[in-house]
Amino acid sequence: MKSSSRRSFIKKTAVAGTGIVAAPTIVSANVFGANDRINAAVLGVNGRGKSHIKSLMNQDNVRVATLCDPDMNVLKDRQKEFKETYDKKVSLEQDLRKVFDDKDIDVVSIASPNHWHALSVIWACQAGKDVYVEKPGSHNIWEGRKMVEAANKYDRIVQHGVQLRSSPAINEAIQLMRDGYIGRVYMSRGLVFRWRPDIGDKGLSQVPEGLDYDLWTGPAQKEPFTENLVHYNWHWHWDYGNGDVGNQGIHETDLCMWGLDVGLPSEITAMGGKFLWNDSKETPEVLTSVYKYPEENKIIQFEVRPWCTNTEGGATVGNIFYGDKGVLVVDGYDKYKTYLGKDRTPGKSGEDGGESGTGMDRGNGGTDGHFANFIEAVRKHDKSILNGPVETAHLSSGLAHLGNIAYRTGRVLNFDPKTEKFINDAEADTYLTRDYREGFEVPENV
Repeated sequence: MKSSSRRSFIKKTAVAGTGIVAAPTIVSANVFGANDRINAAVLGVNGRGKSHIKSLMNQDNVRVATLCDPDMNVLKDRQKEFKETYDKKVSLEQDLRKVFDDKDIDVVSIASPNHWHALSVIWACQAGKDVYVEKPGSHNIWEGRKMVEAANKYDRIVQHGVQLRSSPAINEAIQLMRDGYIGRVYMSRGLVFRWRPDIGDKGLSQVPEGLDYDLWTGPAQKEPFTENLVHYNWHWHWDYGNGDVGNQGIHETDLCMWGLDVGLPSEITAMGGKFLWNDSKETPEVLTSVYKYPEENKIIQFEVRPWCTNTEGGATVGNIFYGDKGVLVVDGYDKYKTYLGKDRTPGKSGEDGGESGTGMDRGNGGTDGHFANFIEAVRKHDKSILNGPVETAHLSSGLAHLGNIAYRTGRVLNFDPKTEKFINDAEADTYLTRDYREGFEVPENV
């Protein structure tokens, strides 16, 4: 199902004028320099960015030319590893704006903290770069829409880092549901059961030497430095992260929407809290959110659990789809199983790189496959072949944001997917955007 369902999904959910545009003419190879080589920069290299480096270097005729991170200590470590692994030199840069000014850079991949994602995408598009951006595409709903507008206005290729969209097995699972294999699919359930420990509270301290904390802070309001944030635990603080539903969970929110063939919902509620530790996390450890689609007569349930728990259908991170003839379980990023009827009779199943119940050999997806799809679209300058186009970055992130807003307001919310605002709820609307720091504003007109 290369794209029929995906295109239907985008058509149904994109606001008029912001959907995928007609593919332009394939660009000349010399756009990318000698021998069609694509020069890439990776922004944010402490965590997920390491996988970006590896996957880009695994692509044909793609060279990682620059690593960018506000922490020079991290950059020097990655530079050393790069030399040891590839026997090549790589440039270092702390300020992403200088990367965007570099005319030799063709594409950028973004693996910085969530609060930087949308602005980085917008600046990259304005600079004429194509972009691969990690999940979540946005930190809030308003800037997610601006990211879509920028990609379309500047005609850039923007891929969202939900690599399960490039999994042959998951595409096969989606096609089975479109073909009615488990009947009418009316509900999806997303699972994020990750082992998230007590992070303590380290208090305030001096900014470490080598870290440009002003650049790290970027669009957020600048607060005194604390190791509670840098480098990983910003995920659990509202100014920078979105909790686990907006972290690991974006893979699953995306698949919930893709499998049900829906966009943003009109009714949302959520409940949860911190029940295990008295640490510095702000976001809930446990969160249950529900998203209702009255017009489609469909519903999404989403569950975040941080510690000891059971599996569901054998999955701890994944999705469950419910039809009137059976159930389809996606475990992780690259395999699925089905169970049919009252007796849960095992049906078709599949996994990337292996033999399925249908006897098909799927090949491999994963991060390398998702980057391969991105690079192909860049070379052809054809956004219609992207497996995770910019609209999915906005919408799958938006679903997580809506659940978080319902949790923070503590009530059932009514939302208008067309205007992307809440209905007669000024308080909830305040969570749709943020107070951007001077010099790092997401612009109204991109």
